[in-house]
Amino acid sequence: MLFFTLLSFAVMGYHPGLEDDGIYLTAVKADLNPALYPHNAEFFRLQLQATVFDSAMAGFVRVTGIPVDWSELLWQLISIFAILWACHGIARRLFKEAAAQWAAVAMVGAMFTLPAAGTALLLVDQHLHPRAAATALILLAVARIIDRRFKLAIALLALSALMHPLMAAMGMSFCLFLTVALNERVNAWVELLRPVKSAGVECEPAYRVSSGGGYLAAAPLAWVFASDSPAWRVALKAHGYYFIDKWAWYEWLGAIAPLVLFWALWRWARRRGETRLAQVGLAVFAFGVFQQVVALAILPPAGWIRMTPLQPMRYLHLVYFAMALVGGGLLGRFVLRKSLWRWAAFLLIFNGGMLIAQQAQFPASRHLELPGLTPHSDWLEAFDWIRQNTPQDAYFALDPYYLDEPGEDYHSFRALAERSQLADGMKDAAVVTQVPSLCDAWLKQAQAQQGWAGFGLADFERLKHQFGVDWVLVSSPAPAGLDCHWHNRKLAVCQIP
Repeated sequence: MLFFTLLSFAVMGYHPGLEDDGIYLTAVKADLNPALYPHNAEFFRLQLQATVFDSAMAGFVRVTGIPVDWSELLWQLISIFAILWACHGIARRLFKEAAAQWAAVAMVGAMFTLPAAGTALLLVDQHLHPRAAATALILLAVARIIDRRFKLAIALLALSALMHPLMAAMGMSFCLFLTVALNERVNAWVELLRPVKSAGVECEPAYRVSSGGGYLAAAPLAWVFASDSPAWRVALKAHGYYFIDKWAWYEWLGAIAPLVLFWALWRWARRRGETRLAQVGLAVFAFGVFQQVVALAILPPAGWIRMTPLQPMRYLHLVYFAMALVGGGLLGRFVLRKSLWRWAAFLLIFNGGMLIAQQAQFPASRHLELPGLTPHSDWLEAFDWIRQNTPQDAYFALDPYYLDEPGEDYHSFRALAERSQLADGMKDAAVVTQVPSLCDAWLKQAQAQQGWAGFGLADFERLKHQFGVDWVLVSSPAPAGLDCHWHNRKLAVCQIP
């Protein structure tokens, strides 16, 4: 298990401060040092009110004395190990052959950076994310459900809700479907309905039992029921993957094909007398069909637009985990078996392919951005200089779409430079969709930065007068009139006079 943990980590890469970590790592650092982020802290604090992740990580750093960078790396490895451990536990309950069990683990580990259709979710992120901890707890709960240890499963699901409520809601929903599928009476009832071809009829009992689970994510989110605003809709439109009617055909294929495969798995395993595997296949199929119906019902254009940021299509995250686990197990049983050469080819092809894809996705960054290494790009070099050489209360403005700039590779300024920042047009826009109270402030700041590429001294002075911004990160050479303290070949760090 340790081997597969380290192999998975080496293949997926490690990028602290990347994408969502711009919220989570920033919050952890703010908990540890309240003097950081005196401006715009609500753009990361408010979204974390429903999770204990940041406070738990900050508490771990305080108790152990391990620096935050090393603590994040340690818990990333622990999360990977826990997920693979849970997958092995499920595989042992589905496959009797050791080769199948370990092939399931190997396949899941290789596929960690596989996107779940059009959801913008990876199975596991390349940085520490509360979704990884929640996933490990959900998968451990699944194994306990199979063993009918329901009290322990409920406790694990409750813990997952403390980490990531939305993913926990999906886990609860799936576990309800799995509980129904494991019920002998339900299996007998399904057997009686074998002549009925309608998939909707076959999964109706699970629908009735678990319909509440699919909506658990919405219960504590009172903003869902509030009226939307023009600013909120602007932020929402910045994230096209929220709208399933705009998905490409291959994204829809990635959503529907796994459900067809699990329907086929259920029929195939039942004919072979593999009851447990058939039950899990039925549970994944019924769960997916139900959640897909829910998503189509509540998402635009036919549904309720306020539900869109809940991303009900994220149910595919668990479906893809199940697909990798079962697919790997079947590959181990029928193809790999005990052949050393087949195992070597399997590990090389799947891990090598994913490694190449990850290196291509972040061409300007080290594949493993480990603590203590010197910055590898112009952007990270600038962030590092800012962190070490500017006042903690410095308030920065930079290109609102800097995350998408060549060579930036989606690294967060707040998380890595550890300074306050005027709202950006990408990550902060995603936060606003889930925290509508920030809409007006976000839109005002975003509009004030339009035309950034052509900004001169007068524009920067306007930002200073309007918002209190006193530092900027701009392209090098910097516009005339700024008081610049540092630069590299691409960027300059300057004060506004």
